Amino acid sequence: MAVALIVAAGRGERLGHTRPKALVTLAGKPMLQWSVDVLRSVPAVKRIVVALPPGMLDAAPAGTEAVAGGEARSQSVRAALASCAEEDPVIVHDAARPLASAALFARALEELESSGADGVVAALPVSDTLKQTGEDGRSVLRTLDRSRLWAVQTPQVFRRRALSSALQDASDELLAQATDDAWLVERRGGCVRVVLGEARNIKVTGPVDLELAELLLGR
Repeated sequence: MAVALIVAAGRGERLGHTRPKALVTLAGKPMLQWSVDVLRSVPAVKRIVVALPPGMLDAAPAGTEAVAGGEARSQSVRAALASCAEEDPVIVHDAARPLASAALFARALEELESSGADGVVAALPVSDTLKQTGEDGRSVLRTLDRSRLWAVQTPQVFRRRALSSALQDASDELLAQATDDAWLVERRGGCVRVVLGEARNIKVTGPVDLELAELLLGR
């Protein structure tokens, strides 16, 4: 059965808080709690492990297991995965995405099972025009073909062997470069597929995101 790893070790400075982002109150409860509650409703999930800042492990919601996260996101995932030795597949989810639905988690797991891929990521087709700039960060080199571009979210689900190998073989420097764990699997030649994500599955990064999440959860 599946294990869910929730990354919740990020700091909350961009939200204007001194507390870790995942513990900021959102619509009446800690942001982290929203993801935990949804994952508990997914039948395939039998274990939830939360990576929290060192020294704050007692903030883990009841019924979950806590581990100390690392400086980089994928370091936190590696620590969480090491704490659970058997479960397969593995779900990785950011606590900063508190609006992901149970249906999205189930859809990603189903795609992993049916496709035979090493990983599946929730994502949305890109709707904006995207331009690549040069080294100065301002001069446009080219306009990218958005027809095959996707904006990636979490959850991301993996076969345990593929994720474990990708994390264990990576140096701390490489883990610090990774913006998601699927990239680590991809660079080893693993097959990663996309499954349609959700527009409301926003990432809470700044104060405006927090306000929007409050409105959406209030509905």
